[in-house]
Amino acid sequence: MHTENRLGGSEKRKNKYVDFGSILISRKALKWILVGSFLLASFAVAATTIIFKSSSKHKPHSPHPDNYPIALQKLVIFFNARKAGHNLRPDSYSVALQKALLFFNAQKSGILPEDNGIDWRGNSGLRDGMNDTNLKGGLVGGYYDAGDNVKFHFPMAYAMTMLSWSVIEYSHKYKALGKYDHVRELIKWGTDYLLLNFNSSATKMDKIYCQVGGHQNGSVTPDDHNCWQKPEQMEYTRPTQTCKAGPELAGEMAAALAAASIVFRDNDAYSDKLIKGSKTLFAFARDIGRRRPYSHGNPYISPYYRSTGYYDEYMWGATWLFYATGNISYLSLAIHPGISKNSKAFNMIPDLTVLSWDNKLPAAMLLLARLRMFLKPGYPYEDMLLRHHNATGHIMCSYLQYSPIYQVFNWTRGGMIMVNRGRPRPLQYVANTAFLASLFVDYMNATDALTWGCGPYELSSLLLRGFATSQVDYILGKNPMNMSYVVGYGTKFPGHVHHRGASTPNDHKNYSCKEGWKWQNSKNPNPNTITGAMVGGPDEFDQFEDMRSSDDYTEPTMAGNAGLVAALVSLTNTFGNGVDVNTIFSALPPLISRLSPTQPPSKP
Repeated sequence: MHTENRLGGSEKRKNKYVDFGSILISRKALKWILVGSFLLASFAVAATTIIFKSSSKHKPHSPHPDNYPIALQKLVIFFNARKAGHNLRPDSYSVALQKALLFFNAQKSGILPEDNGIDWRGNSGLRDGMNDTNLKGGLVGGYYDAGDNVKFHFPMAYAMTMLSWSVIEYSHKYKALGKYDHVRELIKWGTDYLLLNFNSSATKMDKIYCQVGGHQNGSVTPDDHNCWQKPEQMEYTRPTQTCKAGPELAGEMAAALAAASIVFRDNDAYSDKLIKGSKTLFAFARDIGRRRPYSHGNPYISPYYRSTGYYDEYMWGATWLFYATGNISYLSLAIHPGISKNSKAFNMIPDLTVLSWDNKLPAAMLLLARLRMFLKPGYPYEDMLLRHHNATGHIMCSYLQYSPIYQVFNWTRGGMIMVNRGRPRPLQYVANTAFLASLFVDYMNATDALTWGCGPYELSSLLLRGFATSQVDYILGKNPMNMSYVVGYGTKFPGHVHHRGASTPNDHKNYSCKEGWKWQNSKNPNPNTITGAMVGGPDEFDQFEDMRSSDDYTEPTMAGNAGLVAALVSLTNTFGNGVDVNTIFSALPPLISRLSPTQPPSKP
């Protein structure tokens, strides 16, 4: 975290004294006072925690705020913020960002552009979708999801939404880095493909193509999991999955196209095409007769990217469509009490406060809070927008390790917040959390809000920025393994990434389904560096297994890298700080109610 020295007085005085208004204290004396107070505070917190935990065999609840003296809280917050401030070099985030974008180039399927920049990748998946006679030209293009060769459309759409969101908020940073055209090209590669997966020329549709390739548990038939082949050498059949229902899939795809339409506002024809497709998808998502999980009963999908609900995608998709079109009906739906109730938006269930490819609630509420913070639309939106704003503040409080009444998540000894509750592949959730925290700080800064409320306490935005910084720093190497979890960044990073393309030599030899496994089993580092890939990450003890067979540790994903890109661009300050306040609002009309105060809202 980078802060400017705002103390007044001469240089001599700054070197010797700290001015507290009516009192001057020598720096040396203050140093010992603070050190002693910190040790006392640490002892008090540790003692309280030990006593509290030992008093119950059940999971401990947060102590009552009255048990925390205000002075103690201020000291803990002060020292935590100071500790978080010692981050990596100022330009480290921009360097890591440029590398993280390259991961998407390595995941491309289809006919690659000549300037793709990954010399060990070539054209692949050129027969995708050709087994369906209803598809003209098949489903060529898009992205492979992770270390296998499956195109999972649900997380792919989410990744495009996240990339678009990062561009909408921070286009000035991308431009200063010379990466604006690159990130837009990556988004368009994804949205062009998403448009192939439904009848984008119609206003109503009856199906979505929801996946290409995959594996059924227990199957021995050659497929994307039973074979270890790089995409260019796939020789097995890749089935196309068709979904007749799927509100979460359609809702996320609608969000992706709507967000991208804002990114491409300088291209009227393409932006309009994206908006039309988004509306069609969202109508499909809202169809009362199609409200069944897209993964239900499908053995190719349910073991991998099974959705746990779809009301978060209703809120998420409707919010993006509102920003893309200015249509008030989408806002009315996004803040409808029924949507909030069914999505459990205000229940503060820990798992639902963590952004992921499966849960969009915290991100959707932050976008709604943005509307209130910047435009203050008032009646009849204020009550629900205020609830979303307050809920967002509570979520941010839950991310802080020393927040007095929001001790929700455990942390590893090395400093990683365990927002995925000790389950494998934690870093994608950590990156998403860092992005939301950093973005909320930028919203506060843009509206001159220096603090926000956590129960009875007002906490500084600097503390939240320090949290976001500490988590990204952990990913980039400030961890007990002293390892960057982003391939190609730093001097030590994973060398045995679980990835078919990266692990198979680019030696112009063809390796069959079975022959390829020798590269998965090899103890040698990958012959191809998949630059910018963020791997799954360490375990709850900060330990990491750099083995190809340990995919929970070493496999990267589209969704994970999208969150990483968003977090990195939000934190890089080499080319300035802050968000683009107005672009996201450019389609909005004056926010005057189009409904009579007595007119009932539509059903959720």
